[in-house]
This record gives sequence, C-alpha cells and structure tokens, in this order.
Amino acid sequence: MIRRLLAGLAAAAALAAPASAQTPAEINFGIISTESTQALKQDWAVLLEDLQKHLGIRVNAFFAPDYGGIIEAMRFGKVQIAWHGNKSGMEAVDRAFGEVFAQQIAEGGAPGYWSYLFAHRDSPYHSLEDVKKNAKNIVLGFGDSNSTSGYLVPGYYAMALNGLDPKTSFKAMRQANHETNMMAVAMRQVDVATGNNESYEKFARRYPERAKELRIIWKSPLIPSDPMVWRRDLDPQLKEKIRAFFVNYGKNEREREALRRIGIAGFKASDNNQLLPIRQLELFRQKLALERDERLPAAEKQARVAEIDRRLAELNAQMAALAR
Repeated sequence: MIRRLLAGLAAAAALAAPASAQTPAEINFGIISTESTQALKQDWAVLLEDLQKHLGIRVNAFFAPDYGGIIEAMRFGKVQIAWHGNKSGMEAVDRAFGEVFAQQIAEGGAPGYWSYLFAHRDSPYHSLEDVKKNAKNIVLGFGDSNSTSGYLVPGYYAMALNGLDPKTSFKAMRQANHETNMMAVAMRQVDVATGNNESYEKFARRYPERAKELRIIWKSPLIPSDPMVWRRDLDPQLKEKIRAFFVNYGKNEREREALRRIGIAGFKASDNNQLLPIRQLELFRQKLALERDERLPAAEKQARVAEIDRRLAELNAQMAALAR
C-alpha cells in the first residue's frame, strides 16, 4: 500500500515540474493551427529539415487541431520546441514549462503584425461601427481561444472596448483558424471574421481569387511578433545550439525561401519579457469584463478588480525597468 502511494506521489511530482536537463533522442516541434495541417507541413518542412541537420537529432513536426493541443503537448513533454502566438506562448510559459528563446521577424522588418476584421467585398459592413450597429444580424467568425490576433486582441480592442461580447452580442459566433475564417468570409458562410495581415498575405498567395473577395474593415494596434518557445528542462548546450540555429537562419537563398514560405523574414533572440504587453492586455480585458458584470456582488467585484490593478502595477514596473 505504502509503495503504491509513494509511486503515485512520484508520478504526480513528475507531471507537476520539469525533469532535470535532458538531451532527447528526437525532438517534436509544435506548430499552432493557424491554417490546415497540410499547408503548415509544407511551409515548415525545409526549416525543420535544416534544424535536424544542425542538431544531429531527428526533428518531427507536431500538429494539433487547436492551439491548446500544442500547449498540452508541451506540458506533458510530447513537444520540446514550438512556434506559438503571444497568447498561446504565455499559456505555455505559465502552465507547460515553456520559455521564450526567440522571436519571429516580420516580412519587411516590421516589429510586429496586426489583427484584422474581414468582411466580404460586397458586404454592407464597412467599419467596426457598422459591425457594432448590426451585431444581432451578423454571424461572426472568431479565432481560437488561445490566438492572439484571432481572439485576444480583437476581443479587447474591437469587442470589449465597444461593449460587444463575441459570444452573446452576435447572431452567432463560430471559432476556427485564420485560413478557415477568411475562406468562410469569401464564401459568405460568415459575415465578419478575425485574422491578421501575415495570414492574409499567405492566403492571398495560396488562394488569390478568394482573397479578392475580402475587405479589411478594422486594423488593431501593433502586436509583437510571435515567440518561439522551448521546454525549459532541455539540456543547456542543446538550447544554445537551437537558439544559434534560429537567430542565424536566413543566410542563403534556400533559407530565405524557407522563411518566405512561413511568411516571415527571420528570427531574433528573445525571452519571456516579450510577453509582458500581452499579459497587460489580458488583464485589461479581464478588468473590463469584471467592471461590466452586473451579477457579481459589489464587494467581490471590488476585491477582484483591486487584485488585477495590483498585478497591472507590477507589470508596469517591470516594463519601466526594462525600458531604462
């Protein structure tokens, strides 16, 4: 009985914390589901082949039907490295033993990217104000709940700040990846949908006639470019080899073409601090939702808002220290 109890405690501890530094026999590279698996597999194939040669370890592409699947795979050690959005990267750092080690550089050298709202080119909706006025008649295509540009950013800037709730303000709300949402607008299956400029550019290359059916009706503030995340229990020497590969990738035409397939210009070194603005945004969104929730008792609402304000103050202090 005691042995079984001790074995159970050991197993629980193994799940609760990362193991000591390790060099795996092979690596699974997680790719978030912004498009179809087939399209993503083709786009990342050359880079992952080059990473395998650089490391001398087999590198496998790992896919899941949603962003949460990549986060959970990293949590349970089935994924060692992953491309994340900032929102899913934050979740991976907080609950999947993740650590940001690099950041994508957008095509053209932009410091980030933008979330969009799309409507059909023949739609009567030309602006966010039109969407707000006609919400009850609109079928909304929204992003994965762990997507930065498909969910978090438009959920705050386009929805919450305008008194809209994606789940209740519209005729219907459907969640899908960027490619599926854009295709749904082009085929008039939804009226308005979220996406971003990088996914739109790839969509236009892949489906030029469908892309002509789309109209951009809203553009967000700048979003920091996506993080690359590894499990923090990887061997330190292996980590350095991985980081060196990414920050130096793009030196010849083969590598530059591989980056173009992905839709980026390269990578630069980064760390968990790149997630601070996203943490701030998530807390602002939570605070706004709390302040508008009329069902909560006043004392509970006040206490929860005060806790968010405390956490925001800590974030502001961290960001100010980094800026100095």
